[in-house]
Parts: sequence; structure tokens; C-alpha cells
Amino acid sequence: MKVTIERNALLKTLNHVQSVVERRNTIPILSNVLVEASNGELKLTATDLDIEIIESTKAQIDEAGGTTLPAHLMYDIVRKLPDGAQAELEKTETDGQFSLYSGRSRFQLQSLPADDFPNLTAGTMTHGFSLEAADLKRLLEKTRFAISTEETRYYLNGIYLHEAETEAGPVLRAVATDGHRLARIDMDLPEGAAGMPGIIVPRKSVLELHKLLENPEGLVEISLSEAKIRFVINGIILTTKLIDGSFPDYQRVIPSQNDKTLELDADIFAQAVDRVATVSSEKGRAVKLAISPGKLVLSVNNPDSGSAMEEIAVTYDAESLEVGFNARYLSDITAQIESGQALFKLADSGAPALVSDREDARAIYVLMPMRV
Repeated sequence: MKVTIERNALLKTLNHVQSVVERRNTIPILSNVLVEASNGELKLTATDLDIEIIESTKAQIDEAGGTTLPAHLMYDIVRKLPDGAQAELEKTETDGQFSLYSGRSRFQLQSLPADDFPNLTAGTMTHGFSLEAADLKRLLEKTRFAISTEETRYYLNGIYLHEAETEAGPVLRAVATDGHRLARIDMDLPEGAAGMPGIIVPRKSVLELHKLLENPEGLVEISLSEAKIRFVINGIILTTKLIDGSFPDYQRVIPSQNDKTLELDADIFAQAVDRVATVSSEKGRAVKLAISPGKLVLSVNNPDSGSAMEEIAVTYDAESLEVGFNARYLSDITAQIESGQALFKLADSGAPALVSDREDARAIYVLMPMRV
């Protein structure tokens, strides 16, 4: 095998695939990236046995072949090469080693046989549809912050993607919750998605997918079954296993009787929350909201460090109400408000709040209160 490739092209491809590879592996070959050269292309594949990313890039192939090389080491070497340099990969006389040349630099890399590299076979996909890359990115961004990191409730460690019925017709819906907050967003059901199984896309896969959507352009081809889902984005193929579990009935926690409406400027509110939360305890992070007609008073009282209070103008004409929320959760949710105007639907101090963007009712957020 002998390949010559421009450094920037190799770095871009390595950057996409190497992030899947875990830093610590009990199986040595999972620390490697599969490198295959043929027909004017260099194809790189990385996997952790749950996710697989494949990406090809154009290269000068003087001798076709395949091997596996240390993913993070190779990425670090290529990253430190001069911008615009040419990199050359070649099998050396030493058994099991490859040389990487660039200018006056030469590196010897230990390889493992390509035949030993695991193949995450996708199997038969039962449903397939296309989404605009920008729409898929929006689905992820509006929900991923609410994914649970608690491993015991593994079925909450991802985004629940499914077909749902609304008054306006069927929609593709993404939901995430950690038990303290919930994020839900709808979009028009794509052609081919009707009848799809409800699936839970794992947190790590969501993060890797979001990286690939950094510059969202064009269409993303999606195919799925009850066990796996595959995304094809600008020639990059990401295949991932799904979480094998049942997502809870999230509709039960979405309040429908909240009759008090609070409207406020999301940016002003978020900044005020950030300021008063400076004195809150790391453990509690609770901010009390005292809401009355025309104004909202945010306050934090921490016996160990002091107290803080700030008042902002709001639109509210119901009876006065005091309720507490986690400051970080408030910040995460208000960061999703694109129009700048957030609507809070409230009931009482012990009931969850329903939050939405005044200009976009397709995304809603539920936030559980705290005792303050």
C-alpha cells in the first residue's frame, strides 16, 4: 500500500472518524482506524462497536491496500504537519509497520491487520427518508441538552425519535428528558417515515452526529430499523446501534392545565439568572422567581456566601406567584428561544412550568420546580 494525500484533506477526515475511538480500549484494534486505499480514494473507518463512521477522501493511490493504524496518534501527527503539506503512507519492510512521510518528517506507525477490524454490519433497514441537514441539526440542538447522564435509567440516555399524531397531522418528534426537564420538538413527517418504530438514539451518537452537521447543507439520508440507524451526510456514513429499551410516556408530564402566562425577554432573563446564581450553592443552584403583575424578582439566598436579588420587567397579569427552579436548567432552556421572547405557562409553586418560544410553538420545554 502506498498513498499520497494532501494534509488538510487527511486531517479533516481523521477529525471526523477519530472522535468515535475511545481513549482506553481493552481490545487493541478498537484503538485503530481502518485505512483502505483503492480507486483514487482513501477510506477511513472507525468504530467502538456501537457507532461506526466511514469517510472517503480523494488521494493519489500508487499501490492499493488496507491496514489499521492508531487513530489518535495518527490524528495528532497529521494535525502537527504544516498546512498544505503532502503526506505519504507506505508499508515498510519491517513487519507490521507503516511509514508516514511529510517533507523531512518521517514517522513509523505500528499497524494491525485490516482483516481483524470489526464490521458493524447495518443489517436490513425497514424505513428510509431524507431530512434537510439544517432541520436535523435543529432537532438535535433543541433536545440534546435534556438527555440524561444517569446510567441507571439507560433508556433516558438518548433522544427518542418517533412518529406522533397532532391536530395538524402526523409529525416526526424528538424528545429528551432527564426527569428534571423535558425538551420536545416536532417537524413535518418526511416521506418514508410513516410507520417507523420509535427509537432512542444514544447520547454519544447524538454528539458525533452533531459534529458532522457543523456546516449543515443539503440532505441527510436516514435509514433505520428497530436496532440500528444510519445517517449519510455529504458522503460520510454514520451507523449506530440504538438503545434497547422503552422510552417512558412523556405526555403524562407535559402540563395542560397551566393557566398563568408569563412573557419575558429571554436574553435579559438569562443574564439576570446568571448574575443572581453567582452566589448560589453548587449543589442546589436554586433561583426563586417572585412573579407579580408587570415584574419578576429573581433571588438567591445562600447561608454560606450571601444573597442576591434582581428585578426585571415582564408581561404578567395573573395572581402573584413564587416558584423556584434550577438556574442551569433555566439557562439551558432560555438558550433555545430564538425569537427572544419566552412564554412560561405556570400553575402554582409545586407544578412544572411549560416553556416555549412565542414565535415557535413546535418546540416546548417542561421544567420541574425546586423548593426554595
